[in-house]
Amino acid sequence: MKPVKIGVLGLGTVGGGTVNVLRRNADEIARRAGREIQVVRAFARDLERPRICDTTGIGLTNDPFSIVDDPEIEIVAELIGGTGIARDLVMKALDNGKHVVTANKALIALHGNEIFAKARQCGLMVAFEAAVAGGIPIIKAVREGLAGNTIEWVAGIINGTCNYILTEMWEKGRDFPDVLQEAQALGYAEADPTFDVEGIDAAHKLTILASIAFGIPLQFDKVYIEGISGITRLDVAYAQELGYRIKLLGIARRTPAGVELRVHPTLIPERRLIANVNGVMNAVLVKGDAVGPTLFYGAGAGADPTGSSVVADLVDVVRMLTSDPDNRVPHLAFQPGSIADIPVLPASEMQTAYYLRLSAEDKPGVLADVTRILADHRISIEAIIQKEALADESHLPVILLTHKLKEKELNEAVARIEALSTINGPVKRIRVETLG
Repeated sequence: MKPVKIGVLGLGTVGGGTVNVLRRNADEIARRAGREIQVVRAFARDLERPRICDTTGIGLTNDPFSIVDDPEIEIVAELIGGTGIARDLVMKALDNGKHVVTANKALIALHGNEIFAKARQCGLMVAFEAAVAGGIPIIKAVREGLAGNTIEWVAGIINGTCNYILTEMWEKGRDFPDVLQEAQALGYAEADPTFDVEGIDAAHKLTILASIAFGIPLQFDKVYIEGISGITRLDVAYAQELGYRIKLLGIARRTPAGVELRVHPTLIPERRLIANVNGVMNAVLVKGDAVGPTLFYGAGAGADPTGSSVVADLVDVVRMLTSDPDNRVPHLAFQPGSIADIPVLPASEMQTAYYLRLSAEDKPGVLADVTRILADHRISIEAIIQKEALADESHLPVILLTHKLKEKELNEAVARIEALSTINGPVKRIRVETLG
């Protein structure tokens, strides 16, 4: 059979990695796909810039629309990123009858509902394995490998930058600003690290995972998001003393009242495998009713790992080029007419345990006032640590672990605690998940 011709939009890290994987494993990929996959054209903003891939035989252009309009190209790999021109190119490619593969988590999280509707209308595929957790095949695992399960919850370390920073803070007792600066120097963090350290990147990925896990529309605007910029080395040290590690987790949980969608720093018991995922690595823990908890671990970014996922999608598309569009694997795992309108809970209704750190005056009765307020709100305490005050301070740190409760109940209690004249500044809170 004649080769399938593809066009690559973007020759940066992911695009270059994709070309490298396709060239290096060309024979093996053809055996799996049933046909040879050829990159015939590629878009790059700067045609003279050095590449991480060999572009011999690939027609380079700085006009991306010339690729999506090329009648010879059957599949477009959108590897530009962002939600501006990338969205326009994907929609134009679908209008032109071309299947699409993308690694763009923001595009899918924000515009996926529209894109998938267009693809169904045109009888085309949009594949996006590389949009979540880089080289980990988590989309296929949840959508296909766990199709016999009711997914109860998903919890993932899905941002390598944050995981690197928190690992360094834990292993070496370093402060957040210092580690962030190092992460930028090493290329793990962007010059503007907001998307990473404030949890937005992880929220894009969680939006996608939740839709596939629960069969709900993509709803990025309903995700509760909290980043790691407020985490101090003291919090990391106190968590360790209590037997926990702090990780930025994306959590999607099905409850009788609705679905929880949240990204935030989380204390995890150090005995859990996911608590020991360090550096820039990613991991996703999925709990199904039949299979139980399953852990997926691997590289969450990088040229070849992410390129591996892009190529896997290309192979899937090539395999299904001649199949009946109505019998293909649905984009969001569930048949379009079966997407459920399950409510997404507001943060105030979410339930979890909490780590609380407060700065209290070093005098009798203060801790009793705090525990009385918690008791008034029926908040039970699992553990309390009272540390010595520093030599130059009149306040001492008090750390409490609560049992599970609704966030709105904690909000009311914390407001009363912060109003005490013996408490200095706001109460620091970090959610706790046992992931059992």
